[in-house]
Amino acid sequence: MSGIWRDTARRLRSNRLALGAAGFILGIALLSIVGPLVDANRFDSLDWSNIAVAPGAQHGHWLGTDRLGRDMLVRTLDGTRISLLIGMIAASMSLVVGVAYGAIAGFAGGGIDRWMMRLVEIMSGLPLIFFVILLTVLFGRGLFLLLSSIGAIGWLTMARIVRGQTLSVRRREFIEAAVAGGAGPARIIFKHVVPNVIGPVIVYAMLTVPQMILFESFLSFLGLGIQEPHASLGTLIADGAGEMEAAPWILLVPGGLLALLLLSFNLFGDCLRDALGSDGS
Repeated sequence: MSGIWRDTARRLRSNRLALGAAGFILGIALLSIVGPLVDANRFDSLDWSNIAVAPGAQHGHWLGTDRLGRDMLVRTLDGTRISLLIGMIAASMSLVVGVAYGAIAGFAGGGIDRWMMRLVEIMSGLPLIFFVILLTVLFGRGLFLLLSSIGAIGWLTMARIVRGQTLSVRRREFIEAAVAGGAGPARIIFKHVVPNVIGPVIVYAMLTVPQMILFESFLSFLGLGIQEPHASLGTLIADGAGEMEAAPWILLVPGGLLALLLLSFNLFGDCLRDALGSDGS
């Protein structure tokens, strides 16, 4: 497996598109952490003398201010940090739960597999928005609840992918040798099955991050996500939508950055898939 990953890393390093996408993601992530710390403006500070001013350095606000006089650069960087954090954590939850669930179902087979996958099908049929609204009504709004509601559904597709990959490897010789050697099911699943299905899983996990960011942005746009004074890219876009005619930069700044982030994640995920696919050819 180490040789496969070395070849994959070499192919990615030779791919300018992959390097550009990865560099942009890492650069924005670093800027979203460092930027609000070094900028003189705070994400929640109000400049009443410069309300909804256009981008420019003359007022000390490079990307302008919103309708409350808050600096758009700092607000956008802070919102980007929160959106990236939510996307990464939700994708990690999807990865851990989906891999474990799918590998167990695929390796067990028979009735256990059927019942476990029926549960996945039932949960997939539930309207996620209704599920999130119900949780919000019952437990209130918060970052932990938002992560839980997104992660509760995000692992379903991952479980299907891992289950299908597990079905294709569980009858191979090295699995049968492990069974004959007396290895227990848990050891076989996590030592032999999971490492041999991790390639497609890593690719899908990379593509899951922008899906989670976009879904969080959608929930925040509906008012179900991050609450004031903090903001995510979704809440910033929701605020900017109401000011599009009078102050279009309030929408264009976070909206443009969100579009570039989603594009970069998808491009890097496609490049990673191609690099891994080359190893299997």
